[in-house]
Amino acid sequence: MGFFSSFFGSKQKKPSSIETERKIALTGSDQQRRDLAQSPSTNREILCYMAAKDENADIRLILAERLAKLLPDLSSDKHSSLYKYTVEVLGILALDEVLKVRVALSSVLKDYVEAPPKIVGQLARDLERQVSEPILRYCVALPDEELLDILKSHPASWAIQAIANRPALSQPVSGAVIETDDIEAGTVLLSNAKADISLEDLKRIVEKAKSYPEWQKPAAMRKNLPKELARELTGFVDQSVRNLLLERTDFSSEDMEEIAETVKRRVEFADKQNENVEDRVWSYLKEGTLTDEVMIDAIAIRDTDFVYVGIAALLRTSPDNVRKIFDMKTSKSVVAMCWRAGLSMRTALKVQQEVVKIPHKELIYPRGGTDYPLNDNDMEWQLDFLGLKTGK
Repeated sequence: MGFFSSFFGSKQKKPSSIETERKIALTGSDQQRRDLAQSPSTNREILCYMAAKDENADIRLILAERLAKLLPDLSSDKHSSLYKYTVEVLGILALDEVLKVRVALSSVLKDYVEAPPKIVGQLARDLERQVSEPILRYCVALPDEELLDILKSHPASWAIQAIANRPALSQPVSGAVIETDDIEAGTVLLSNAKADISLEDLKRIVEKAKSYPEWQKPAAMRKNLPKELARELTGFVDQSVRNLLLERTDFSSEDMEEIAETVKRRVEFADKQNENVEDRVWSYLKEGTLTDEVMIDAIAIRDTDFVYVGIAALLRTSPDNVRKIFDMKTSKSVVAMCWRAGLSMRTALKVQQEVVKIPHKELIYPRGGTDYPLNDNDMEWQLDFLGLKTGK
C-alpha cells in the first residue's frame, strides 16, 4: 500500500479538486464520503484509497462496484500503476468481512472476461454461497486450474452443480465433476450442451448410470454419444429411455438398425431371467450360441448369475469354482479364464470391470483394442495355478 502512503502523504502541491477530495476521504462525514464515492468525477486514486481504508461498509460496497466496473478501461494497460493498485484494492475487498461487499464484487466480476484470476479465485472459494456461486457458474476468467483444485476439496453439491453448469467446460473439468460422484451435478453436466466430455468419461458415465438412474435419460440424449455406448445403455435403461435412443437422428440407418436389434435381443434376454439360470445357459450351449454377444448382454443387464454359470459351462467347471476364483479379484486370473472359455478380450475387460469389480488401476486392457495382451504361456500358467489346466 505504499502508493497510498505516498499519494496521501505527499507534500507536493495538488490541484484544488484533488486536495478537496483527499480531505473529504480522510475527514469527511459519512454522507460526504458517500457522495465522493458515487461521483463520476472523483479521482480514481482517491477511490482506491477509500475502498481500502474507509470504515463504512456501505461506502466500501459502492466502491467495490465502481472499481470493478473500471477494470475494463484500466486493463488496456495492465502494467500501469493505477491498474495494479486497483487490482490490489479489489483483492482486499474480496476478503472484506462484510458479506454484502463481497456479494457486490462477485456480482460484477462474474461477467468480466478479463477479471484478475487471483481475485475471482478468492471469491470462488468464499464459504458464502451468495459470493462463490455466481463466480463458479458464470465467470469465464476463472481458470481450469482453480476449478480442478476446488473440485478436489470436496465442495458442497451446489458448488459442483454450479461448475457443471458453466457456459463452457473443458474435458478435464467435466471429468473432475464426474469424479465427485455427485448425482445432481452429473445430471446437470450431461444436460449442459456446452460441456466437453471425453470418450473415456462418457464410458464412465454410462457405467455409473447403472447405479444412477438420473443419468440415464440425459446420457441417452448427449449428441456425441457413440453408438457403442448407446447399445450399452439399452441393456439397463427403461423403455422410455430406449425409445429416446431409437428416436435419435444423428446415427446412420445401419447404426439404428444395430441399436434396435440390440434393444430387441436384450429385452428378450431379460424376459427369461425368471427361468432357471442353468437351464438357460444349457440351452445356449446346446445351440452353440453361448457367445460373446450373449455374455455381453448378460453383463449389460447385470445378470451376473448367468455370467458365472456361463463361464463355468464353457470351462467345464462348477459355478462355485468360478465364483471362488473371481472373489480373488485378480485380473490375470479373470483374463486367463475368459481366454480358455473362448471369449474375446473385450468381453474379458467387461467381466473384469462389471462382474468382478477389479479396481480401475489393476485392469488389463486389450492390446490394439481387441487382442489378448498376455501370451499363451502366461495364460496356461495362470490356468494351471487355478487348477483349470485340463479345463476346456
